[in-house]
Amino acid sequence: MTKDVIALTERMPDTWSLLTGLLSGGPDVTMGTAADGAVIQLFDAEGRPLASVETPTLVRVPGEVSRLLGIRADGPVWWTEVRAATAGQGSDRLAGVLASRLVSQLGGRVWPADAFVTDLGRPVSGLTGAARPAAAQPAVDVLSERAAVVIQDRPLVAMTSWLAEALRAAADSDRGFQLVTPASARLTLATRAALAGAPNRWVVGDGASGYYDGLSGTELRWSDGAFMPAGATASAFTAGGTAAPAAGPGPGDTAGDGPARETQLAVSIRTRKPAEAELLLGGALEAAWRHLLGGPPRGWGTAEPAGQPWSRADLTDFVRDRSPAPTWTIAVGDPDRPAVATLRTELTTGGVEEELTLTLGYREPGERATAADAAEVADEFAPARFADLAAELAAEHGLVSMLVQRRAARADLTVPPWLEGAPTVLGFAVGREDVRAAGLTHARRPPLPIRPIQLGPLDRAAFYYPFAETEPGAGWGALEDLVTHLREAASPTSESPGAARG
Repeated sequence: MTKDVIALTERMPDTWSLLTGLLSGGPDVTMGTAADGAVIQLFDAEGRPLASVETPTLVRVPGEVSRLLGIRADGPVWWTEVRAATAGQGSDRLAGVLASRLVSQLGGRVWPADAFVTDLGRPVSGLTGAARPAAAQPAVDVLSERAAVVIQDRPLVAMTSWLAEALRAAADSDRGFQLVTPASARLTLATRAALAGAPNRWVVGDGASGYYDGLSGTELRWSDGAFMPAGATASAFTAGGTAAPAAGPGPGDTAGDGPARETQLAVSIRTRKPAEAELLLGGALEAAWRHLLGGPPRGWGTAEPAGQPWSRADLTDFVRDRSPAPTWTIAVGDPDRPAVATLRTELTTGGVEEELTLTLGYREPGERATAADAAEVADEFAPARFADLAAELAAEHGLVSMLVQRRAARADLTVPPWLEGAPTVLGFAVGREDVRAAGLTHARRPPLPIRPIQLGPLDRAAFYYPFAETEPGAGWGALEDLVTHLREAASPTSESPGAARG
């Protein structure tokens, strides 16, 4: 497995400090750059890759280091990621020495702790690089005509800048992206979203039964240059299965307080506003965050870690610089309140469209909880709460649609390598344009036992449709019937109502 080492330094690594670290391999090691200079690569005497060093990233958001690495960092830190090449002899020690030299000069710490090297006085010897990938992608470990394979061995695989770049390169070359991890690994929600659809895949190796898909449990085999379904389903790897490898405590496990449930709330929102010069982006995201969490996000970024303090102005400037290309960003919250959002912004013929999914984690009270505790959690999922949010979005942020879901899943918002339960639909909202297209009377009379909540005056009405929460995975058939009902009455020239894409 690839060995990743991260130097968390108190001061910015400059050219000289990086050079000192890069000399860790001795005179036979050569250097080069990739990704338009954003990555420094080290090669052995035969030109085979040994390690790559990413551009240092300043992380100013409290809690990001803890969220992704499980360690505390007091104050801003510079995050420099070093990746040792898979199958490279001595490359893992080289990565550790490089990171340790940076920390020794600039202060800070090395992650993981056991990668820190105290003997920094002599170069690493006996280095042999791994076979060079067929493409100029230092992150890719195996490249075939069908797939770009990245091997990771870290407890939590985040959507780092280098991983995002590898995904983009795979898509540009019409290849699937396949992430290979041990069964002890988990994903962040951002990484899960990137791997959720074909041809991308999360490949989990359990060391005994071979490989399986970490999101579905399907057994996989290497065939014709890619991991493909073997024709059977590894049902033992579903949540609660008896043979889930290295799963550890899952949703529902507590200590000393009776059974409890861990729950995720996901709110997917789509908005559209005119492309005006004074438009500030991120308004719907901030409104949803304030409504559900009591304040704005703490930080944002184009990858994980999300290193920049939250600023709608900075977000707008960044997206404008990239326009008309679509832009993907992530937002994060306070360390003690799990919340993560992904945001996709695109300029279309209808204006500026923003599609976001905000996910919150909850740990519901156990059997010994008081009635007040149970009532407080119940209020978090009350229909009126989401109707009020939809009303604000419709009045101020150009709401197109909003979908509210709830599922039994980890409260820390990480994704384990087994099949999680299907989400339940809690509610759906449509904005003013789609209500106008369907007709007010038609929109307020769905063919379902649902009493829609009108948002705003009759001439500018939007609607929120609350669904009764029953068994897990419920509500999708009713949602399809509702969307079909609204679409049937819409004029041919107007956009059909639809679930928020997220």
